[in-house]
Order: sequence, then structure tokens, then C-alpha cells
Amino acid sequence: MSSHGIPTPMTSYPSGPLVGTAEVPGDKSISHRALILGAMAVGETRVTGLLEGQDVLDTAKAMRAFGAEVTRHGEGEWSIHGVGTGGFAEPGEVIDCGNSGTGVRLIMGAMATTPITATFTGDASLNKRPMARITDPLALFGATAHGRSGGRLPMTIVGASNPVPVRYVTPVPSAQVKSAVLLAGLNAPGETIVIEKEATRDHSERMLAGFGATLTVEDTEEGRVITLLGQPELRPQQIAVPRDPSSAAFPVCAALITEGSNVLVPNIGLNPTRAGLFTTLREMGADLTYENEREEGGEPVADLRARFSPQMSGIAVPPERAASMIDEYPILSVVASFAEGRTEMRGVKELRVKESDRIEAMAVGLRANGIVVEEGEDWWIVEGRGPRGVPGGATAASHLDHRIAMSFLVLGMGAQAPVSVDDGGPILTSFPIFEPLMSALGARIEKG
Repeated sequence: MSSHGIPTPMTSYPSGPLVGTAEVPGDKSISHRALILGAMAVGETRVTGLLEGQDVLDTAKAMRAFGAEVTRHGEGEWSIHGVGTGGFAEPGEVIDCGNSGTGVRLIMGAMATTPITATFTGDASLNKRPMARITDPLALFGATAHGRSGGRLPMTIVGASNPVPVRYVTPVPSAQVKSAVLLAGLNAPGETIVIEKEATRDHSERMLAGFGATLTVEDTEEGRVITLLGQPELRPQQIAVPRDPSSAAFPVCAALITEGSNVLVPNIGLNPTRAGLFTTLREMGADLTYENEREEGGEPVADLRARFSPQMSGIAVPPERAASMIDEYPILSVVASFAEGRTEMRGVKELRVKESDRIEAMAVGLRANGIVVEEGEDWWIVEGRGPRGVPGGATAASHLDHRIAMSFLVLGMGAQAPVSVDDGGPILTSFPIFEPLMSALGARIEKG
């Protein structure tokens, strides 16, 4: 069932060539952070290219509830009048973060060192997701959390009255955990230190530095050490949000598996902590090239050109690459279905606690559509059937997960028979123009 009402069944049909330019939305991770840091700065931050999916709109609404003035001026153009570090007001309403794990976890961090109380909730999917990985480090600052059993939403956070800086080693690779701790550290005196054994996406570090925070990053034997000096006055910024590599993954992968396709996806962020999928696809033999490589707003950017790639082979994806592509394993498993041989994906237990258990969801759906899949707690293997070799013809459950829904709709474009999902409604949370964008390239997706 969709997070916002009646389920929206969708069916994707075998497609002719996908041809054209795919203008995907702005980067979701950067959009969340632009709104939150804009709200914590003093003065007006202007943002262009903001993703206007439901996840980000929920974060904008939350920043208003904490006292910031957040205004939409046009498509993707927003301003945020911030209240300064430590200036959040106590919200008069429950903060509903919808489907967004990133939104709720980052906002919890941002308010945890201010002496206010806020209650958070979400949709049925988000309310099943574990929050202890965030509330445990926030407790070190002096914040307290009261939620349902298992550390789940709805949850009330009581911010620390006298926060203290912390030194925290992340137990699992998670940009959300790291970012929540850094945001909490903004309103704590002294130095807050985060150590991650495996590097995760570094948008928070880049953006914090852009807003004027004193922050250093050092690679040591202990891991990647990020040191943040607390209680800065953040300066408002002009932020141009690059386009989302996680959204780009869908038209790129659809082109690779659909005969005769040639698709250009412009202005895609290629931050090395996010671009693991594209590296992996090229290692598999995908005809995927980077054009017009450049830097915008401190982030590497390029135009991606993807062409039908009938010569792809399965590979063993290096486990250390998982953090840079954790959201892209579902769509990678679709491409792997059209490659020759086995694609092994290991070190991916984080997929078990995303919007759904993504390993289980993809394994069940792929098997129903004729693919052999093996799985374990933190690994899975897809046996490829080669180009045009996927039977299709089944319906997959999306489990209120936008990436699962889009992955199976892409599968249908290259399969021998249509592929359906029981509910495509969650796609609106991250990629609201997915259906018209893919249709404009030549795909056939129908609702109902």
C-alpha cells in the first residue's frame, strides 16, 4: 500500500530503443542537507535545483516547524532564512518525515543539542526502521529518546540542555549516522570527532565547510577521522544542487539492458563516495561514458551517456565499495540479470534495514521473473541470463520502497514479458517524474 493512500499498481512493458536526454531531479542527499544547514545558518540561503520529491518536502516542512522561514520561489528554487546554530524553536506539532530515513535521522541530529523537545513519526515503512543507531550517539551529547520498542518511531527526542562534545566511532558504514553526529556537534562546545572505518558519502563534510564550519578530515590507521569545532556561526550560501546519481541509475541501467538504446543523462554528481554503481557497471562491460567532466559547487559533475550493452559479464563487486552505492544494489541486480554469469554482492547487510529488506524484496521478485538468486545475511548472488534472456511476466511487491518499485519497472523494459509492481506510489518520495521521464525516452509504463 502506498505511504499516502490507495496502492498504485504499475506495469512496465518490453520496450523498443530508449533514446533521448533524461533530465533527472536534483540530488536528494544534498537537498536534505541544504535545507537543514540553511535553517541553522544566520541569514538567507538560496538553493536552485532542489529535489521536490515528498521526502525533501517533508524536511522543508520540518525546518519551518523548528522556526526557519522556508519559501519556494519556482521549480527547484527555494530560500531558507535560518535561525542560527542552536536557534531552533520547539515545534508545536509532531514532525512527520513520511518515508525518509535520511530526513528524520539528520533532523534528530540537528535538534539534539538544543534544549527543546520534538516528536517524530513517519509512514508505515519508516516507523519500522531502527533509530537506535542514531539515538545511541545522540545520548552521548546528553539528549534522551523515548520511542516504541526496538527504538522505533514514533519517538520523542529531548534535546540536551548542556551538550558535551563527543568522540564517536561509527559501528556500521552510514552517512546518516555520521551526519547526525556532526549536525549535533554544531551546537556542542569544543571538538566533536567522528571516526568511520569505511568512508561513506561526504556531502555533509563538504557542505559544512561551505557554510563556514571549521572541519578537518584525515585518513589514519584508525579510519577516516572527521573533526568539527562546535558553535560556529554558519554563513548562508548559494547552493546549486547537482542532479541525483541515485535517480540517474534508473535511466542509465534501463538503456544498458534495452536493445538499441542511447540515453544522455546530464549534470550528474560523481562524488567518489556516491559513484560506485557507475564504476561497477563499467567493470561489467557497460557502454557507459562520462562527457563534459567538471566541478560545480565543490562536487564533481559529468554528463553520462549509456548505450545498450549486450556484452556485459557478471563480476564480484568489491565489498569495500558498498558504502558508495548502497542504494543502487537493487537496480544493479536488475542489470546483473541481463549479464552473462554470476554477479556477487557482499558486505551489504545495510540493505536489510532500508525502506524494506531490499535483499529479500529483490530476491523474491527476481525469482518470480525467472532469475536464479542466492542470498545470505549480508550477501546475494544473481545468475545472469544474458541480453534478452530474462523471462519476466510476474508481479513484484514494492514493500513501500521507491527503489524496489523503480528497479522492477526497469526490469520489465528489457524482459521478454511485462513486469508489474503492486504499488508504484512510493516512487513519488524520491523521483516524482520517473514515469513521464522514462515514457519520453520510449518506455511504456501503465498504471492500474
